[in-house]
Parts: sequence; C-alpha cells; structure tokens
Amino acid sequence: MPLGRAVCLTLTAAERHRLKKMAYGHKTEHRARQRAIVVLLAARGRGNARIAAETRLHVDTVRTWRGRFADGGLPALADRKRSGRPARFTPVQVAEAKALACQLPAETGIRLSRWSCPELAAELNARGITDSISASTVRRWLREDALKPWQYRSWIFIRDPDFRAKAARVMDLYARTWQGKPLDDDEYVISADEKASIQARCRCHPTLAPGQARAARVNHEYKRSGAWPTWRPTTSTKRASWAAANPPPASCRS
Repeated sequence: MPLGRAVCLTLTAAERHRLKKMAYGHKTEHRARQRAIVVLLAARGRGNARIAAETRLHVDTVRTWRGRFADGGLPALADRKRSGRPARFTPVQVAEAKALACQLPAETGIRLSRWSCPELAAELNARGITDSISASTVRRWLREDALKPWQYRSWIFIRDPDFRAKAARVMDLYARTWQGKPLDDDEYVISADEKASIQARCRCHPTLAPGQARAARVNHEYKRSGAWPTWRPTTSTKRASWAAANPPPASCRS
C-alpha cells in the first residue's frame, strides 16, 4: 500500500524567525530544538525519510511533527496536556487540611505551639480525614496558598512614656558609654538574667492563627507567673557520686 505524500509547508517570515530562534538558541530545550529543525527542513521541501536520516529521528516522529505544524502552526509544537495519574485525594480533603493548618493547635486540643508538616499529616490521619498521607504532600498543598503555619511574627506595643529614656541607657552601654562619657579600658559592663529552663508565661494578647500568605502572630509581651527551678549536678557532685559508687581497693586506702 503506497504511503501518502508528505505535507507541504509554507512559512511566514515571523514563523521562520521564531523557528530559527528555537532551533539554534542556546537555552532551547532539546525536544523543542528537534521539532523546530524538522519543520524548517520540511519547509525546504525535503521528504520525511531524508529529514529522519539527517536528524536521526524515526520517520514516524518526523511525520507527526510535520503534520501537527501543518494543522496548528507554532502552538502545535508544544506538548499536549496529559491526563496523568488520577487524583488520590479529593478537593474536600485538601480544603480540610488547609483549614486545619489555619487553626492554632491549642484550639484543636493538640499540645503544640505551632504546626509542622509531619504533625499536620499525623493529625489528618488520626482524624480520619485521610487514610495515609505524607508530610511532602501536605507541604505541596500548603505551598499552593502560601501557607506556613510553622512561622510566626512577634509584635509589641510600647506604652511606657519613659521608654526612650530607659532604652537610651541600655543602648549607651552597648556603645560603652555611660552618662555621656566613654568607658575606660579597665571598665566593663556585666549583664545577668535568670534563665530558668521552664517558665510559666501568659501572653498579654491571644495568638492570631496563620492564613494565606500570612504567618501566625504572637504577642511579645507576657506576664511572669514564676519559674520552676531545675537542679543540675555540678562537676564536684558528679565526682562525689562516682567516688561513692566506685570506692578504691583496700590496699590503696590510708
């Protein structure tokens, strides 16, 4: 059975300029460059077999792109949309995951300060919203709406009328200045603060949940409710404990 004749192509000046730019551009993808070369050679009147030999492509591939350009022009050289794998999760599940990320963990009974992708994935599975979901999938969903519940911004309202004067003294000490005079070389500034491991603190204002392209907002001011001191053994205590557990032999005792 004889094969059909190759489709004749006629290019406009704009199409020829665009195809040459695709065929010889340094940043053009390899597949786009091959398709452009096929069309340019076909416009010169060459047959499909000769083009396939020159480009080292299969003759069916040459025939396909030649026919697509004849039917649709330059836009037809792009890849067609593919169906891909069926969606595993429904839009309702995606919406519920994003809604959970926009809530504070304390509001849902979770003892966390803020969400992370692994914790969100575990909570979605625990609630039965999803059967099994990975943290990377949750991260991809949140990225669509620029949701980052693990980030937060702190704010503070200065209401002390004497704040400028009080802060100026501290800032002067950072610059080694006291009462308008620089400190001497033998003068030092010592700063001490209590750093307990556990502090009972209550924010003066409630934390605002995150939203689309908006991080959670945490108030900087808090009320101190005391601290729980923790005991840590010192070096001497550790040595005494080790000596009690490992007494010397009788021959070494005095």
